[in-house]
Amino acid sequence: MADLDQTLAVALKGYAWLPDLRRRAGGGAVRTRVLGRPAVGICGPSAAQFFYGTGNVERHTALPELAVRTLFGRGGVQTLDGSAHRHRKALFTSLLTDDGADRLAELAGEEFDSAAERWRGGPPVRLFDESTRIIAAAVSRWVGVPLREREVNALARHCASMVDGFATVGPRTARAFAARRREERRFSTIISTVRAKPRSDTALSAVAHHTEDGARLDPRVAAVELLNIIRPTIAVAWYLVFAAHAMDMWPRHQARICSGDEEYTEAFVQEVRRFYPFAPFLGGRAVRDAFFQGEPIPTGTLVLLDVYGQNHDPQLWPDPYAFSPERFLGRETGDFDLIPQGGGDPRTGHRCPGEKITVAVLGALVRRLAALDHYLPPQNTAIDLSRIPALPRDRIQVVVPEHAVIRPVSASRSRAFDGR
Repeated sequence: MADLDQTLAVALKGYAWLPDLRRRAGGGAVRTRVLGRPAVGICGPSAAQFFYGTGNVERHTALPELAVRTLFGRGGVQTLDGSAHRHRKALFTSLLTDDGADRLAELAGEEFDSAAERWRGGPPVRLFDESTRIIAAAVSRWVGVPLREREVNALARHCASMVDGFATVGPRTARAFAARRREERRFSTIISTVRAKPRSDTALSAVAHHTEDGARLDPRVAAVELLNIIRPTIAVAWYLVFAAHAMDMWPRHQARICSGDEEYTEAFVQEVRRFYPFAPFLGGRAVRDAFFQGEPIPTGTLVLLDVYGQNHDPQLWPDPYAFSPERFLGRETGDFDLIPQGGGDPRTGHRCPGEKITVAVLGALVRRLAALDHYLPPQNTAIDLSRIPALPRDRIQVVVPEHAVIRPVSASRSRAFDGR
């Protein structure tokens, strides 16, 4: 079975594909074929260390063209390796600081509060759609791009489409292609306009004026990189919907968050990122002949790091299919343990430098959602693990009654928590 190409099986089984394949092989590294290429699936902290270790795996030659054209964009930082990647990555790490995360979380909280007032006494709203608009408004303010309401709505819709269409073929992919073309054109024009002005302290200006080998980035590549800040921030909407799902399934968590227990709220955020599905696995290409746990990995082999499997590994997370924020209380999580956004050092490797943004923004929105007087009307909240990226079927509809109490929420202490 492992000798057969598994591309169709990936599409059919989604998040369960690689964990099931590894389980049938005895739980270690497993050889297979994907996209017509020999591949090996690996899992665990030592696997993450191998995957992100210097000189073992490169990412840019392993990225499927579909993912580049929808999710990442041509010429973006994810498509680079070596010194080129480190130099481009420095641009992101200089922008995505603790102070930046705090400010973006604050803006997201403001946008959520405004939206919640609009929901009061109205019909059910789809939390996923509303969340993408909330975060799009916040992150566009944060990067320094002034957008009108209809432009914010378009940005939210387009960035959500880019994420939604990266792992499939069909209408979702077509929407992702169209969305990326539109946003790259729009931001290329904005970049060119900003370059005619003096440099400012905004992320937009930093990206527009960033140089490599003495020259500014092509306007389209600069637009890609600006979207590589905006798009993953908007993707936090997936996690907020999962957080709402968890609060509905296990209401005790909402009550404890509402009590103001900051440490527990941070643990809840981490458990949402561990428990719920987002990235099924990460891929790279072996750049030298190597061994992992006795398994030979010849040069050119596709190396698949089982993210979903690792985040549900009982050796790392006892009772992994129980939603339990308590597992993160008092726990120091290593760089290669919890890997929903990659592993290792975000300053030098391929771990997402926006992880602290994800944690801060999600924390701010979780606090507000927990404090919001709302209920979920009858709906289908099932999550289909064959769909990548997964979402509850009805995207979590919420109702805020006319006389709902919208409690004030104190500022996030995200700086005390580095997201690892």
